[in-house]
Amino acid sequence: MASLIDIVPLMFLLVTTFYHFGEARIIEVGGSLDAWKVPESPNHTLSLSHWAESVRFQVGDVLLFKYDSKMDSVLQVTEENYVKCNTEKPLKEHKDGYTTVKLDVSGPYFFISGAPSGNCAKGEKVTVVVQSPNHQPMPKPGPAAVTPTLPPKPSTTPAAPAPAPPTPSPKSPTSTPAPAPAPAKSSAVGLVAGNGIFWALIVAFIGLVFVKGF
Repeated sequence: MASLIDIVPLMFLLVTTFYHFGEARIIEVGGSLDAWKVPESPNHTLSLSHWAESVRFQVGDVLLFKYDSKMDSVLQVTEENYVKCNTEKPLKEHKDGYTTVKLDVSGPYFFISGAPSGNCAKGEKVTVVVQSPNHQPMPKPGPAAVTPTLPPKPSTTPAAPAPAPPTPSPKSPTSTPAPAPAPAKSSAVGLVAGNGIFWALIVAFIGLVFVKGF
């Protein structure tokens, strides 16, 4: 019976929430109905901060907090009070044990525990960032992939044959240079020599005639 009594209010809350918010997504804070509490470790992979980083929140989503209203509460605060875990003068305070918060606008929302035992300082707080409808989520940078360097692929094209050495041109037989023609006797020299003999004969003939005359 105790478990049934616990479930009936939750079912009623879910039905009324769907009625008021239509097709809006109802997101359980921390990923489960009992996650609004001090985490086992601030660095635990299931901590509230790690959970919020893994979810893309959109305008119109509804956050659902379930907790013991006698010992805990949900405070929506400014960023400064979120960092300092200051529970004084919250923007909104919820103490009903089944708290729904509609994310009406894009931007960050800061929630901390209002438990007097200092649960906020122990990690019971969460930041929810609602993306703008026109905003595309940026992928988280991962380790740079190292592309292995592959050896060059051997070429399938056959290598061009090496050029053949130049064929020596056949040597032409050595031609013996023809002897230079003997220089022709100058016609002028022959003419002079001939004329000299002619005149010598004339002079000798005249001399012989002259001698016989006397």
